[in-house]
Amino acid sequence: MTSRPVPTVREQRRSPAEQRLSDLARLRRVRDRIDREYAQPLDVEALARGVNMSAGHLSRQFRLAYGESPYGYLMTRRIERAMALLRRGDLSVTEVCFTVGCSSLGTFSTRFTELVGMPPSAYRRRATGETEGMPSCVAKQVTRPVRNREARPSGRI
Repeated sequence: MTSRPVPTVREQRRSPAEQRLSDLARLRRVRDRIDREYAQPLDVEALARGVNMSAGHLSRQFRLAYGESPYGYLMTRRIERAMALLRRGDLSVTEVCFTVGCSSLGTFSTRFTELVGMPPSAYRRRATGETEGMPSCVAKQVTRPVRNREARPSGRI
């Protein structure tokens, strides 16, 4: 049985629509924290405590709102940042892994391959120089990983 924080008196008087808006605001705060602190050690329990939700409730509501779990969203942010660092070409794959907050090179490589469609070392070899001269905002959009295990065909970056 999942424990949920005891609602305050004010929360008990809210209509379902008001409660949904409140939950969405808290979910946005969680998403914003992940976007800001992606390189820090984050776990669902700590994220949930930060917005007074249980970890289970946060995970369910986050998935409903954003289409993936908080952990999946965090890993996507980390992989996006890793892609940018690998395109620069001045760091090794291992250095990039630890720079973006991953503690396991194996997990990093597996998730990177799922999202991007090729291992980080292959991406680094192919991407170095291919976005040269392209504004970083355009390069980020063009090379953005696809979420939910829908990797692009391996012929493209």
